[in-house]
Amino acid sequence: MNPTDLNHSLHLKNASFDTLAEALDYAAKGETGCNFYDGSGSLQTKISYKELRIEAIKLAKKLIGLGLKRGARIALIAETNPLFHKFFFACQYAGFVPVALPAGFQIGARTAYVEQLERMMDSCGADVAIAPESHLGFLRQAVERLDLIKYGLPSDFETLPETEIPLNPLQLDDIAYLQYTSGSTRFPRGVEISQKCVMSNLRDISNHGLKINKDDRMVSWLPFYHDMGLVGFVLLPLANQLSADYLSPKTFAMRPRLWLKLISENKGTIASSPPFGYALCAKRLRLTDQDKYDLSSWRVACVGAERIHPEPLRRFAHVLKAANFDPKAFVPCYGMAECALAISFAPLGEGLDAMNLDKDLMATTGEAKLIDDSSGKTEKSILSFVNCGKILPSFELSIRDDDGNELGDYICGRICLKGDSVMSGYFQNKDATDEVLDEEGWLDTGDIGFRLGDELVVTARRKDVIIVNGRNIWPHDLEFLAESIPGVRFGNVSAFSFADDIGTDNVVMVVESRENNPAKRKELVEQLQALILLHFGVKCLINLVPPRTLPRTSSGKLSRSKAKQDFLARYQKSPTAVGSSE
Repeated sequence: MNPTDLNHSLHLKNASFDTLAEALDYAAKGETGCNFYDGSGSLQTKISYKELRIEAIKLAKKLIGLGLKRGARIALIAETNPLFHKFFFACQYAGFVPVALPAGFQIGARTAYVEQLERMMDSCGADVAIAPESHLGFLRQAVERLDLIKYGLPSDFETLPETEIPLNPLQLDDIAYLQYTSGSTRFPRGVEISQKCVMSNLRDISNHGLKINKDDRMVSWLPFYHDMGLVGFVLLPLANQLSADYLSPKTFAMRPRLWLKLISENKGTIASSPPFGYALCAKRLRLTDQDKYDLSSWRVACVGAERIHPEPLRRFAHVLKAANFDPKAFVPCYGMAECALAISFAPLGEGLDAMNLDKDLMATTGEAKLIDDSSGKTEKSILSFVNCGKILPSFELSIRDDDGNELGDYICGRICLKGDSVMSGYFQNKDATDEVLDEEGWLDTGDIGFRLGDELVVTARRKDVIIVNGRNIWPHDLEFLAESIPGVRFGNVSAFSFADDIGTDNVVMVVESRENNPAKRKELVEQLQALILLHFGVKCLINLVPPRTLPRTSSGKLSRSKAKQDFLARYQKSPTAVGSSE
């Protein structure tokens, strides 16, 4: 079995459609489609867009027979297989709203995962829920207290009779889907994305961000329930009539080399990952592996979803230099589910634009002052950030202080956006919507950054910034500093602050460690504390925890908020057992 072809017969239309159903109608006229690979990297199954359209319409006629009202929410536990595509687009044709739910969960976290599913389905008022066989038991538990019309396996719906009721596809102003953010926990917020919103964003990405051409091919391991996986690698290739190749997130985590293998063998041109994905590849690669790959076709290696530190990306480029990976393929970008997906892209073919800033000035005044090698500044006086590029045309950008005043270039403030690609709001949650969307349609992203004309540099999540004695400390920089110490692995550190029982602000760093020797653990703690004191001038409480303790979001990123919750639970139980700041 061979994967689907590149598109050569259809005239390329770069997402120039009003709705997702229209996009599939057109893509179905070509030869392209989706290819799904198993844990060994072998092609397991494929589906052309022509086949997808036929199956989706057939399934839509069956779903309509359930008597659901237009706009009914269909919850889909989103494993990486063609069934997700079929049900997602069946909803588009039937006039229902698909809701992608996470398929991943941590070992030992069954109860938490079931509770998460229940909260999400309850908050969106799901009428129907569908799970693959591997997740049916979780779904069955999650729906016990919910009033659903029907739930079950895909086969339970595929065997329903087709109705003769005419299809009424979702239109321009209808909700296209609900997207839960990766960190949704106790109070889930379903991002309401209209057809107009997602199509506007897809056009921007296609024509300005990635400049997609007919010879492009997309390769992904990202989960379909994450905005980058769903919009970037399910909807975007379809809207541009491109073939896409998929690995599951689990396969990537176990064998990241297969991602590179797919790009090499299928001549992939566009593939994306958060920084930790590139770091994982570099870590798992052997020098002898380089000769197995030819990555010369990889023209766009997007980097986003978390703070971009250049060093892990440089290591990736170095390790894969012999495999013809071009570091100029790196494209830093910025986005969020509340804007469908993408907000800004760095220029194509230029690689990383890293800038060094005066740490003290930024910490005290918020001014982003560039410094160069002639400044005499030492490493501990420097903060490094990567330029996330130009804002996409459909957005207006405003950087504001806490009083709502507009700030000029090189001044850090709240990143606010307005435009066609901004969400309608959080589904049936006016209070949450009003917190971030004002009457004029401006979205407060919750992020901090500064502008350089129409370019944007993102520095942190506002809630994550650590404030000690009037100084701003960026947790990413604490974490990156810790990772420079032997024995501390990349991505295994989480920094934050908390107030103790007497109201004193404390800087905390939770570090995964395999070291069991008490003397060596003490030495590691002291080394970390000394380094942080030297570079940031603050005492830090170090909490060493076993490997795989730090929680991650559904997309694989470390969850700093959940790490803080877990730490506080340990601290309240035994304050003296979690570490020391002395």
